Amino acid sequence: MLELIADKRDGRAHSPEELRFIARAAAAGSVPDYQLSAWLMAVCCRGMTRPETVELTRAMASSGRRLNLRALRAPKLDKHSTGGVGDGISLALAPLVAEAGLVVPMMSGRGLGHTGGTLDKLEAIRGLRVRLSPAEILPRLRSVGACMFGQTSSLAPADRKLYQLRDATATIQSPPLVVASILSKKLAEDLDALVLDVKVGSGAIFQDQRRAEELARELVGTARGLGLRCVALLTAMEQPLGRYVGNALEIRQAVEILQGDRRSADYLEVLLALGGWMVHLGGKAKSPRDGSRLLEGLIRSGRAYERLRRLVAAQGGDVRQLDDAGRLPRSRARLSVAAPRRGYLSRLDARLVGEAAVRLGAGRQTMEESLDYGAGLVLEKKVGDYVRRGETLATLYGADSARLKQGLERFAGAFSISARAPAARPVVLKTLA
Repeated sequence: MLELIADKRDGRAHSPEELRFIARAAAAGSVPDYQLSAWLMAVCCRGMTRPETVELTRAMASSGRRLNLRALRAPKLDKHSTGGVGDGISLALAPLVAEAGLVVPMMSGRGLGHTGGTLDKLEAIRGLRVRLSPAEILPRLRSVGACMFGQTSSLAPADRKLYQLRDATATIQSPPLVVASILSKKLAEDLDALVLDVKVGSGAIFQDQRRAEELARELVGTARGLGLRCVALLTAMEQPLGRYVGNALEIRQAVEILQGDRRSADYLEVLLALGGWMVHLGGKAKSPRDGSRLLEGLIRSGRAYERLRRLVAAQGGDVRQLDDAGRLPRSRARLSVAAPRRGYLSRLDARLVGEAAVRLGAGRQTMEESLDYGAGLVLEKKVGDYVRRGETLATLYGADSARLKQGLERFAGAFSISARAPAARPVVLKTLA
């Protein structure tokens, strides 16, 4: 391992055998954390070639078990988002695409910092299980067409170890390590194709579109090098997606969308864009646009919502909380934030709103922190909306007045009101196919 650290420190490329050694060592714990950390920092400083990234991803995916989904005849697809605020798209996307005839094995993660995690949102539903073994995942995919679960100790275990060390060593943003982490988990799912949602803006990993596009190109290129069909969409994350930020609140958002509510136009646009590509790549539509139209029809018919109910029930969740939003967790204390003057909402900074949600109790800054599933924000206004003085911009929910005060301190700096309406900005910025 010492030789491999020195090689990468000096800018030399690793062979496939060397990368397999590193992945196996990370999975087995046979190399000290300080040596793996040193190697990660060397990669962060020196980078990797595309062939190296491909082989590292393959080695990480092969470091444990893989799902074996060959018994399922329908095309198997998943979606991955690089993370944002209010980005509960997966909650609606998995059942929606499954209703279109695809199989969706969706391995998801938990929130950390200002971004939320799909698993945390799902666990806001009473009884719902996300810690499922591979033996438990297959029957649910067969009966429902979709299953949403966390990374197990046997699926891509090298990634579990390396991700923990990256988080602790300031190497999270290294492009080859980001790519290998994302794609190794997806490769372990036995997919036929993958759609990526690469966020751009204040609430995203990369605030600069050029850097986000570079990451997207590396993800797509590496996926193709692994034989996995892949498309990446760059989507805006300057303001939160949709109207809700918080775990139970984002469950409510997904339910409303699948029941035909069109008020959250940006959320719906991203949902249909990602889903349209999944349906197209899965051979159920001639084009992504046709795929989006198909999914709109499934929402209008109510079939997509029924599929969500089946998914939740299959994983042990209380379906009554979907049918009656009043049964979902909701923090007792609330505070309305009024517009200080009239005008147009010209800025709603996604990162600051996400940080406000964390202070309210909806997120965690360390993995050991507990969550208040009912905490968060309801955004009554979005960028471009006209507001009158005293009109409610957002409603904050927290456990007590102290939490509300902390959340308000952050949210107060998140918005701006201007005399002129801001120029309309697209939500889907670019597609890399």
